[in-house]
Amino acid sequence: MAISGGRVTEGSIHTRVLANLQRNIAKGEKIQEQLSSGKQINRPSDSPTGTVSSLQLRGEARATQQYQRNADDGIGWLGTQDNTLTNMSTQTIAARDLMVRGLNQGASDPSANEALATEIEQIRSQLISFGNTKYMDRPVFGGSTPGPAAYDESGTYLGDAGGTSRTVGPGTKVRVDTTGPEIFGEGDTQLFKVLQDAADAIRAGDTAATSDALGNLDTAHNLLKTTLSDVGARYNRLEQMKQSAQDRLLTVTTQLSDIEDVDLPKTIMEMQLQQTSYQAALAASAKVIQPSLIDFLR
Repeated sequence: MAISGGRVTEGSIHTRVLANLQRNIAKGEKIQEQLSSGKQINRPSDSPTGTVSSLQLRGEARATQQYQRNADDGIGWLGTQDNTLTNMSTQTIAARDLMVRGLNQGASDPSANEALATEIEQIRSQLISFGNTKYMDRPVFGGSTPGPAAYDESGTYLGDAGGTSRTVGPGTKVRVDTTGPEIFGEGDTQLFKVLQDAADAIRAGDTAATSDALGNLDTAHNLLKTTLSDVGARYNRLEQMKQSAQDRLLTVTTQLSDIEDVDLPKTIMEMQLQQTSYQAALAASAKVIQPSLIDFLR
């Protein structure tokens, strides 16, 4: 029985050799592209699963960066309030000292009472100015008002009861504003009204009214101090959320680098091996392919 074998022609040899060389060149080009870009994923076909993971991590990184920016903005808001309220507390204590002096003095020295009343009114004007403190051109004690001020010159509230919050984490919001009435009170114990009542009472030498104003001032000052403590607590929370976002961003960046970035020493070694392999393939091809008639005619 005769055994038939496959016939290998010169053309088929050339085709196979060229195909192998082309694959070798394509592999070298891919490694060269990775070295040039520093990335092992330059298109989705390089790694479909890696591409999906990369897109998810990039989305999380963008969200985390936004949380950081929101936290920074909130820290700016609350830091402004903290500094302002601290100064206002100091001024309120100074006004209280003047009221105590006026209470002790009574109606014995009208000119001295006038000086005390004038000084208290000056403190009141300064406190109203503090009440209109702005951050990013918005009054921090005006709620969500788009207006330029939280209080007018008479101490009347111009803002609203709306709140301003910042999202600083997944499902986590922190309020960054404080409305004027929450800090300075309302009605007879409103800080600015109390100071004006005290100035009027001292100017008139009315010790009973001055004593009432002193009690109301203590109530207003306690509210201010309580609000200052709340502002400080929210400030600390934002600092913690910002640090948490920074830590998470570092983790995500590391994970993204593990997926996308090339191992440079390893890739350089692969490139060198590929070049050696290509040179060997060229040498082997030169021996396999037989000289053609054209070679003899040269």
